Amino acid sequence: MQSYPNFKFEITHRDPITHARCSLLTTPHGTLETPAFIFCATKGAMKSVTTQQMVEVDAEIILANTYHLMLQPGHEFVFRHGGLHNMLHWNRPMLTDSGGFQIFSLGHGGVANEIKGRRNCHIPKTLLKIDEGGAHFRSYIDGKEWYLTPEKSIQIQRALGADLILALDECTPFHVDKYYTECSMERSHRWEQRSLQEFLKNNDGQQALYGIIQGGIYEDLRQRSSAFVGEENFFGQAIGGSLGGAKEQMHDIVSMTCSHMLKDRPTHLLGIGGISDIWNGVANGIDTFDCVHPTRLARHGGALVNPDKMDGKEYINIKNARFAENINPIDENCSCYCCQNFSCAYIHYLFKAKEMLGGQLLTIHNVAFMVRLAKEIRSVIKDGSFGEKIRFKLLS
Repeated sequence: MQSYPNFKFEITHRDPITHARCSLLTTPHGTLETPAFIFCATKGAMKSVTTQQMVEVDAEIILANTYHLMLQPGHEFVFRHGGLHNMLHWNRPMLTDSGGFQIFSLGHGGVANEIKGRRNCHIPKTLLKIDEGGAHFRSYIDGKEWYLTPEKSIQIQRALGADLILALDECTPFHVDKYYTECSMERSHRWEQRSLQEFLKNNDGQQALYGIIQGGIYEDLRQRSSAFVGEENFFGQAIGGSLGGAKEQMHDIVSMTCSHMLKDRPTHLLGIGGISDIWNGVANGIDTFDCVHPTRLARHGGALVNPDKMDGKEYINIKNARFAENINPIDENCSCYCCQNFSCAYIHYLFKAKEMLGGQLLTIHNVAFMVRLAKEIRSVIKDGSFGEKIRFKLLS
């Protein structure tokens, strides 16, 4: 097996009841403690906050999007800036995806919503054709036609320079049948092998490649895909594709998929970031998660809160009239800049006045909340109480 000399994955703690674990994931830009949440700097920038503000709330890792950066400003532009780390002024671990998810999400006119059980979407379709070589698609920016192959995806990610990178795959929507899902999975496996071959041509030890497990909602396909990824020389593994039409089904599919995967590799759950989803994923052995949810929610007035104290609600809408005179912070126990300095009423006013500061303050809070959530999960795994905690959450 090809070594990844500057990378290491060490499991440090295991929960005695569930499959939850803590680990140290070492990269050229530092060591990440897991379970961890990866924040989305989709187009090469955190929306509403700077990378310095991310450091101040102790965010450990961010990701950028190959698809968007390929179209604008171009990976050559990023390379001339010394890569994403230098361009973003971020000296901590970073991940880039392969571009596949966005091609098929935008291409199918909303597959991203279908993957997560939301089917009402009106995104213009940009995917032109999928063939054995790769994906033909049209840029959503200027209509220019592009052709992304597994080899090109790796070359682009090499130029972007993130520590952790992903093989190219096709992300199938919820509505396709098993036959299409199987054909797509097998093509994705061939693409992933080509991604790995391209990666190994110029492996300088500065990046590590993840394979992606597909198979939709079908257990036999998920089992086959898990076996495929496990047999190939990937550093890590990620769960992708359709996870069903409802949260409960998603949790079942994640659990089922994890039961078939290798246990000694870092494991990532792509595009999922709800609080209950993270607890469930960790219980099944997931190490890292990514989602735009915390920052997108903030820009629309949503502040993350502890669902145990809010009758299961995971966020509040600060734009609601009930906050107009609330002079308390969002969370008195939160140490973030937002909660330590500003009231709900003031943030409510900022949104009403359409001041960008409102979204910025909520973004700071939501990022800090997710960092704190990951630390709490790691803490209860380490002290052996995770199993009891998750049992309480399932019963409540």
